[in-house]
Amino acid sequence: MKSYEKMQRIRQTGVIAILRASSSDQLVAAAEAVRAGGVCAIEVTMTTPGALQVISEAVARFGDEVLFGAGTVLDAETARAAILAGAAFLVTPTLNRKVIRLARRYSVPVMPGCYTPTEMLEAWEAGADMIKFFPASVGGPAMLRAILAPLPQLEVAPVGGVTLENAAEFIRAGAAALGVGGELVNQKLLDAGDFPEITRRAAAFLVEVARGRTWP
Repeated sequence: MKSYEKMQRIRQTGVIAILRASSSDQLVAAAEAVRAGGVCAIEVTMTTPGALQVISEAVARFGDEVLFGAGTVLDAETARAAILAGAAFLVTPTLNRKVIRLARRYSVPVMPGCYTPTEMLEAWEAGADMIKFFPASVGGPAMLRAILAPLPQLEVAPVGGVTLENAAEFIRAGAAALGVGGELVNQKLLDAGDFPEITRRAAAFLVEVARGRTWP
């Protein structure tokens, strides 16, 4: 799948599920539950035990049905390893030009973490496909709206603090997509094996994205 096709799927769906788990088995089961709820983009954080193997196995299992990306990518070496494992996109917690450069070299979408307007514009000019607004809980939708007013060309995905209660508001503020972690999948749900609840939450977030896009 081409880079622009991957980004188009992320834009259309509007939600990237951020999965952190204590085991690869839990993560694959959570991926099944998220997909059942309609979310087709999943970020596997590099803090997950055996993250690269998990990505490789998940890609082999789900094929093009689900886009599995690597998150918490801190350097170009990790980025390349993730790409070789089959990662469909890369997400970083900070602005790292070397990671952006490597992602562009291999035509893999990259979403660097930024907080200020200066960081966001620098990341965009360096070739980022979408900007991760992090932590979005600090500033919220109001800050996103204020940043996009003079910089409407940016495509931004808030991450950190996105909930069902504010998801639609972030979309109305101009978010191209939402990165959702603990509010969608958390260790408590995984340990309880409550995968139907994960599916329900995934579907609910998609409803809120649609509500935000059709308002007013």
